[in-house]
Amino acid sequence: MSVAGTFLRRNFEPLVLSLQVLVDLGVVLFACWLGYTVREYGATHPTSLSDYREIFLLTGAVSLVCFHAFRMYSPIKSLLNVEEFAAIAKSTAIAFMVVPALIVFLRSSEALNPNESSWIAALHRYVDLSTDAGRYSRTAVVLAFAFILVLMTVNRFITFKLIQMLHRRGIGNRNALIIGTGPTALKLQKKFVLVPTLGLNLIGIVSLDEASVGTMIDRSRVLGTVDQLEYLVRQNKISEVFVAMPEVDEEPVMRIVEQLERLGVIYRVVPRLYHFVSHKVRIESLDSIPLFSRPDRELGVLTRAVKRALDIAIAMIVLALTMPIFVISALSIKRESKGPVFFLQTRIGKDGVPFRMIKFRTMHEHLSFDAPAPRTERDPRVTNIGRWLRRYSLDELPQLLNVLRGEMSIVGPRPEMPFIVATYGPIQRERLRAKPGLTGLWQISCARGEAIHENLDYDLYYIEHQSIMLDFVIIGLTGFAVFKGTGAY
Repeated sequence: MSVAGTFLRRNFEPLVLSLQVLVDLGVVLFACWLGYTVREYGATHPTSLSDYREIFLLTGAVSLVCFHAFRMYSPIKSLLNVEEFAAIAKSTAIAFMVVPALIVFLRSSEALNPNESSWIAALHRYVDLSTDAGRYSRTAVVLAFAFILVLMTVNRFITFKLIQMLHRRGIGNRNALIIGTGPTALKLQKKFVLVPTLGLNLIGIVSLDEASVGTMIDRSRVLGTVDQLEYLVRQNKISEVFVAMPEVDEEPVMRIVEQLERLGVIYRVVPRLYHFVSHKVRIESLDSIPLFSRPDRELGVLTRAVKRALDIAIAMIVLALTMPIFVISALSIKRESKGPVFFLQTRIGKDGVPFRMIKFRTMHEHLSFDAPAPRTERDPRVTNIGRWLRRYSLDELPQLLNVLRGEMSIVGPRPEMPFIVATYGPIQRERLRAKPGLTGLWQISCARGEAIHENLDYDLYYIEHQSIMLDFVIIGLTGFAVFKGTGAY
């Protein structure tokens, strides 16, 4: 590898984060200029851009501080980056409140009462704004923040896609090892493949059992045992090690951790009871003994009311806007094949209550029954119009009626069929804590083509982090996915 390649591999994250700060600052300043331009277009009494210079620079500085405060420059990303998109809205709102307050506080020192103490006057002379508050438009500032919200969202979406593309080409990836050969290690291995934005290049697996060395576990080879860990780390230039053995006793895991600390390599441990601590937990202490407990996990009354109001409003608006598509789809289904327009199927909703989910019929009537969903584009069960409806997720439109009836929500876990829910264990039944939705994290993920019950992480993440802001982010990403035509087969 060349010197430049080695430097890029070792410093990819700091370089990307530094570049991200500069790009974000450029986007914020451009949004400010855009707000000024829109406000001044056709204005009766136009003002000079120079009157806004200090205010826009202040906006840029405050925005970057707020972005940092909401962890937008953290190298560790959330599932599908949904938390980052929510952070953009939160940080922009905070900056929108802070900037006007600073403008008032940093008014010109000439406006100070001459009787004020000298140190306050000196402070103001050092940091005051020379811009006259009466010369700039408040409308321009409001427009600037509106553009910051929109353009920063677009900027981060493009950035995530570019970083994802670089990682898929092997640029900036960090070499990693997984210690463990059990189900947890296999699940972790699958995540590395499905989520390239992690930037991890899985070199192989380390086992506790010498007999498994050299064998293949799914797509990875067992390179050696924990006794050879130091050699494997140095030989393969390993940056991160994942200890995925929650079924193993604590003592051997702590010995491995101690060795990794001596090697100076970054390590992460999947804990015992990891399904429990993967949710939000409260950490308490009884003398020196740590205790985990689950905080109140129910949405507040106000949040539930707002979510229900949004469900009704969005469902009615979408139904009104898509009524022509609704009618054309119904006529096309009826024309192409015999049978009803709608396909009614029993699904399991919140708290295990069954309900009849409504969809456009996309299969031939005699083949429409409870069975695994189509996995290929040419599944013979699917009609021609059904194939098109499924591709753009238009077969889900009638479920807006389920939303209006209160059986479903716009955002939530997808409802499963009764025979699958009957096999649920305690972990899987966590999905039933929330009202099922038309869309969710799973629908916009890389695992969209796989079975729902095989990708519970997405639904469990949503249930533990659900909020109105998160719903808006998922709805926005769903619109992008529908536009791309990345629906089901």
